[in-house]
Amino acid sequence: MANADANQATFPGAIRLFRFRGIDVFLHWSWAIIALIALRTRSEIYESPFWGGAEYLTLFAIVLLHEFGHALACRSVGGQANRILLWPLGGVAYVTPPRRPGAVLWSIAAGPLVNVALVPFTFGAAAVCHFYWADAPNDVLQYLEMVALINIVLLVFNMMPIYPLDGGQILQSILWYFIGFARSLGVAASIGLVGAVGIIVLAITWGNPWLIVLAIFGVSNSWRGLQHARALTKLLRQPRHSYLACPACHEPPPVGMPWGCRCGARFDPFATGGICPACGLLYAQIPCPFCNEVRPLDQWQTGDTIIARPIISRASPLDP
Repeated sequence: MANADANQATFPGAIRLFRFRGIDVFLHWSWAIIALIALRTRSEIYESPFWGGAEYLTLFAIVLLHEFGHALACRSVGGQANRILLWPLGGVAYVTPPRRPGAVLWSIAAGPLVNVALVPFTFGAAAVCHFYWADAPNDVLQYLEMVALINIVLLVFNMMPIYPLDGGQILQSILWYFIGFARSLGVAASIGLVGAVGIIVLAITWGNPWLIVLAIFGVSNSWRGLQHARALTKLLRQPRHSYLACPACHEPPPVGMPWGCRCGARFDPFATGGICPACGLLYAQIPCPFCNEVRPLDQWQTGDTIIARPIISRASPLDP
């Protein structure tokens, strides 16, 4: 899974495992609890505990390859990706692709494509063992079959159109081409909300608590996505500063947008040169209400527009 909205991700309770190609990989401590439960469960399937551990480590590797697919694809289109978190619900690649539907689509789709690329290898290994190694140990055949199944399950699960799973984000990116970012986010989040509620019903029917946890996670994130879409739609209807644009997403900022100052006052920084009229504090960097990127005030200028700025500046970003 990829998170395309986390530029400053922090991971309480996570430890840094290693760094590869400038990407830091973190492991949340709760992963160890799930590992112990999984190993105990797998010990009932294998004759030797070694293969239960090998299966779990392979799951770990497949999830990691999936997340690196997101991160490296994001970088290939000029985006930023430098953190991956492994936690009980799988993995999250924190990516910031350029604010274009094609760039976002490729960054998200690359993760599931890794699983697609692994299908012939995992199933091929299981088939070779089954048909051409007649005296293969049962544990070896069981391991290869489980690895092939795990890869398929991860692929199918991630492609479910439930926001923010990869399938939901892919759907949103495709719709972005036709109906814009805000409306596409609203549609994808609404579909995800319905799908997640449906999974909760199935999970309760099947008595699967783990699936219930995953579905609740989907409901929570889909609801936040829907609220965000509504807020963006409201912003898009407001008058804009026609000669200004966000350096990242190129959306003109709303006129009279009430950014918040530390003193509690709210004001339009583009109308005041970044200076709070209540306390006089100057904000040299302004967050975009559409993409959340924080950029220097003078980078918002386009055309002949000039934003008046005093010589003294501070680097404190506003609170949108």
